Amino acid sequence: MPPEALAGADALPLPLFALDGEGCVRGVNLEAQSLLGLSAQALEGRPVSEIFAPESDVHRMLERMREHHASLSCHGLVERRKGMPCSLHIGPADGGFLLLMAPDSSRRDLDEQARRQEMAEAVARIALEMAHEVKNPLTGLRGAAQWLSEQEMEPAWKEAAEMMLEQVDLIRERIDAFLQLGPRAAVSLEPVNIHGLIDEVCLPMRSRVSLRRVFDPSLPQIRAHGGRLRQALENLWQNALEAGASWVEWQTRVNTAVRLPGRREPVLEIRISNDGEPIPAAIREHLFEPFVTAKERGSGLGLALVQRVAQEHGGLVRVESDAGRTSFTLQLPMLEAD
Repeated sequence: MPPEALAGADALPLPLFALDGEGCVRGVNLEAQSLLGLSAQALEGRPVSEIFAPESDVHRMLERMREHHASLSCHGLVERRKGMPCSLHIGPADGGFLLLMAPDSSRRDLDEQARRQEMAEAVARIALEMAHEVKNPLTGLRGAAQWLSEQEMEPAWKEAAEMMLEQVDLIRERIDAFLQLGPRAAVSLEPVNIHGLIDEVCLPMRSRVSLRRVFDPSLPQIRAHGGRLRQALENLWQNALEAGASWVEWQTRVNTAVRLPGRREPVLEIRISNDGEPIPAAIREHLFEPFVTAKERGSGLGLALVQRVAQEHGGLVRVESDAGRTSFTLQLPMLEAD
């Protein structure tokens, strides 16, 4: 069981570890479990030097802690499991130590987001060209196919005309989905109840999975584009169902420990987690690019749209995936509605 020193720590937006005097884990908060992809039971008793590297720096930090009994920080470390750069802040507590992990991912995140933004703009230009080059002739082709299907003719010919109409509609549907990634005017913001929006998205398929809600009841209405945000949430929900999840968990909270690039507002985090098939490591870095998918019949556009919606709102989307748990986190600037 977690020690008393961890009471109330699950509300903390950073990973927190309670250690005994030897530097072994006695308990962790929910954020540490989520970030490491391991349960509190799996982490309990593990030396902290097995979680962070270099091992020598971790041991030196613990020795200084035992010697001086004062809070201190150690920078330039790496979380072993995911190779995440981080800083550790440690202090005495409850016959042992409390260790706070601060992920040092800002530089890497900025580089990754810049790459994604460049890719999104390239896709937007292609989508705009496709709208002019493909949709107009496709409309004419559909009209001709529909006219043919309405004529008196041999059954075999009529079946062929109807099949042509069906295939044209399928092509148009695919193009419309791709055009959702295209350029658009600045989104108009309106008051949105994020919890109500999540419930609406989940309602049709709720019976298929065990649905968990970990909502922050104090969240006010936010300013967002309701239609576009709903599209993003629907795609994240559908992605979890298609992964074969038996449970899906939605979590909302305000993360005061992070800031979005170029923004000063607090950050609203909408996280959806599930226990479906993990995302293959080979495609994880390119997951938000168009046509990248691990599904046999997937279009590879759903998550690209999620990223596009996040960018339209000045936010980011992140993914973590290990055996037993995959989480997508949508981070948006917290713009409260009047």
